[in-house]
Amino acid sequence: MLLVEDNPNDEELTLHVLRKYKLANRIQIVRDGAEALNFLFGEGNQIPKLILLDLKLPKVNGLEVLRHIKSDARTKTIPVVVLTSSQEDRDLTDCYDLGVNSYIAKPVDFTQFTEAVRQLGLYWLLLNQQASGTARASS
Repeated sequence: MLLVEDNPNDEELTLHVLRKYKLANRIQIVRDGAEALNFLFGEGNQIPKLILLDLKLPKVNGLEVLRHIKSDARTKTIPVVVLTSSQEDRDLTDCYDLGVNSYIAKPVDFTQFTEAVRQLGLYWLLLNQQASGTARASS
């Protein structure tokens, strides 16, 4: 799994939930859009099973990262879940236009945030069936 998150508190909480419920064996973390693109398309490009993507990122914003992911044959089938504090209709529309698999506004409440991350991990990492083209992917 690739977590693209620039907020240290949200990163820590997301990791805590994923580890507590044993939802991901390997979690890679990048803290800006440029790091995310380098991770996916740079030397030794790594293909995760799932990408949790924040939108409001430094260097390269999340929409641009999403655009690159969904327009490249190597990465377009990777499920991308936008997990963001943005509740702007424009962001939601743009994400779905670009091919996001799911859009979740981060709940402010600790319990609700924990439950949202738990459920998305259960669904995308354990229940969802991926195309064989992503079989080489790692958590």
